[in-house]
Amino acid sequence: MHKIQPVILAGGTGSRLWPMSRELYPKQLLQLTGNLSLLQTTVERVSGLSGTLPLMVVVGEEHRFITRSQVEAMEPARDYTILLEPVERNTAPAICGAVEFAARDDDQIIVLILPADHLIRDSDRFAATVEEAVALAVAGSIVTFGIEPSRPETGYGYIERGEGRAVRSFKEKPDLATAEKYLASGNYFWNSGMFAFSARTFREEMFNYAPDIQKAMARAVAQGEWDGCFFRLDGRAMAESPSDSIDYALMEKTDRAVVVAADLGWSDIGSWQALWEVSHKDDDGNVLQGDVLVEGSRNCLVRADDILVAAVGLEDMLVVETGDAVLVSPLSRSQEVKQVVARLKRDRRKEFKVHRTVYRPWGSYTVLEQQPRYQIKRITVSPGEKLSLQMHHHRHEHWVIVTGTARITNGDETFLLHENQSTYIPAGVQHRFENPGVIDLEMIEVQNGSYLGEDDIIRFEDTYGRKK
Repeated sequence: MHKIQPVILAGGTGSRLWPMSRELYPKQLLQLTGNLSLLQTTVERVSGLSGTLPLMVVVGEEHRFITRSQVEAMEPARDYTILLEPVERNTAPAICGAVEFAARDDDQIIVLILPADHLIRDSDRFAATVEEAVALAVAGSIVTFGIEPSRPETGYGYIERGEGRAVRSFKEKPDLATAEKYLASGNYFWNSGMFAFSARTFREEMFNYAPDIQKAMARAVAQGEWDGCFFRLDGRAMAESPSDSIDYALMEKTDRAVVVAADLGWSDIGSWQALWEVSHKDDDGNVLQGDVLVEGSRNCLVRADDILVAAVGLEDMLVVETGDAVLVSPLSRSQEVKQVVARLKRDRRKEFKVHRTVYRPWGSYTVLEQQPRYQIKRITVSPGEKLSLQMHHHRHEHWVIVTGTARITNGDETFLLHENQSTYIPAGVQHRFENPGVIDLEMIEVQNGSYLGEDDIIRFEDTYGRKK
């Protein structure tokens, strides 16, 4: 029986789901369809497969700790590796790096590539389709999963089937008229971005069609280093790799590509309209999430995270509130939200990058209020975790313990603080706090000073290997 290495690609930002999805908290980490994130549902799906090796997740440096936290929360996924990409280089280098890492001891291994941000409702059929794909991969094919189309969709790429299972061509996202022709022909699939192949076959084909990517990523793995459960690819070597998608770099060129039909209840949830389509609706066709009241509204998606949202007389509309931003749009134009994100990025507004709540390896903080010379945060530190030993040049800090016990370093002193106790940290003084207890530590931090940016942090010691 051949070994199967599942690889979850967990990079990307999913800008079309703003304001929920942000650069530092992308789509795959969101709970969009239940109590688990899309990444966690993918991990759960993989755990249901038989004959698989410990999971591998490929992720960017900025998302590594929250990714680790979400993977560790899944009971079946305690044995895993997180492969860190020090630079962004699209899917071809990411997959190539994963294959090189997996094939260090056995190039006959079968690699199963799965995006982290897709919804698949039929897990049994998914397992059966994987079994079919693995058999073809063992025989030397590079297998792509083609989703049976249910409508003339213009937001997906397409795969044209040739004789048998052979792939005749890959098609870019079409206009509506072309998509209708594809659907009528019965010979096209949606391109899911899922693949299966042997490491040997993949490496041979990459050497033939994308040797610069293959050689650079082989060096990135050979020169990479372990950091706990993380394996960090070598940044200099990866930077030398061309940035290209796996479709352009390999799939459109190889003659070993085959497609398996996959009717899985699949969606890539690439827009708010796509989320509305796959979500449970009330009798008026509304998808309501959070503290929401609607009157006389039909076929809407209304989501509230922090405050009450009321909607009256809306039809086919989208309303999303996240505390620091509100999006209002016709559902049919929800794809255009990426243009809003582009403007936010161009104007250097923080709303494209972070939420009010920011996740760190030790826990999280939420910005409660922000003014030119002061800022108030609620900070949560997980049991046994601690912040870096650090200093600020431009701000003073007041800490008040709300719940739990904190071990405080304030200059030359180290002491414990309990509920309702506080301390003051002047600018220029080294400090740290940690949670020695077994419950979450919650505290309020009041910052004041001439500059309150997160880049005014000088780290002297850090448990998590972040830059000093």
